[in-house]
Amino acid sequence: MWRSTIFLIFTLIVVPFITFKFDVPLNELQLTALHTLLYVFAIVTALTFIVSSITNNYSQVDKLWSIMPVPYVWIIAYYSDLEPRILLMALLVTVWSVRLTYNFSRRGGYSWKFWTGEEDYRWSVVRAKPEFRKKWKWVIFNLFFISIYQMSLILLFSLPALKAMGSNKPLSMYDYLLAVMILALIVIEYIADQQQFNYQKEKYRQIKTGNVDAFHKTGFTHTGLWAYMRHPNYAAEQGIWILFYFFSVIATGLWVNWSITGALLLVMLFKSSSDLSEEISAEKYPLYKKYINEVGRFLPLKKKFKV
Repeated sequence: MWRSTIFLIFTLIVVPFITFKFDVPLNELQLTALHTLLYVFAIVTALTFIVSSITNNYSQVDKLWSIMPVPYVWIIAYYSDLEPRILLMALLVTVWSVRLTYNFSRRGGYSWKFWTGEEDYRWSVVRAKPEFRKKWKWVIFNLFFISIYQMSLILLFSLPALKAMGSNKPLSMYDYLLAVMILALIVIEYIADQQQFNYQKEKYRQIKTGNVDAFHKTGFTHTGLWAYMRHPNYAAEQGIWILFYFFSVIATGLWVNWSITGALLLVMLFKSSSDLSEEISAEKYPLYKKYINEVGRFLPLKKKFKV
């Protein structure tokens, strides 16, 4: 776990530096907008660390994951004087945010006591690992990975809007095509989350009654989109932000620019995150190893899963 964490933090430092160094420097307006974004980032990250440390609920970043890209991109839109492309990007991020925030909310992620709410089950598993038995190690992990790394990532995958700002290129059919594709992925993500929500809700209802049918004894969602991919919601999430990056490609004409950093790091994070989820699921559910062998992680590259 430590090695994965150190590697992710290392990439957070190195990848932005390399990509930024060999790209076109930001103009004055972009720098002004970036300074505002960094002020917001610093305040929210500090609050995230403080609140999670006081309450021992380490899902504070999870609560903000679907929210913070909205103010980030709308701040950029404000500085751009609502350029059509940036406005389109901000509207897409808002649609994405509403859907994902709703999904997190219905699972108990929020409470009127904002510092409470359901904690991601994986944090308790990670905290129980031998390497985190000493509290100071967990404090460091919370500061650098849970708080700083993840909040940095949220900012970074929002920054293609900053790179696209100030372009003289008008909206084109490619912008609209990207928008349609992102909306399609949001729909796919909704379907995947709904299928998982329905399965888990019914599973726990049956567990309470003491009468669980064979379908729900499997323990994990394995039909619908989940029969073809082990993480269709994660796949759609990554696809959304990879496509979001391509708005900056259209605006600048550069296939590779520094704002690709967020999408690259997001893919790395989801690989690490899904590894942890699957490690836990394989210990809980006997059929999960069979599921791993038969179904692709993020792409439908293998056959359909059958119990």
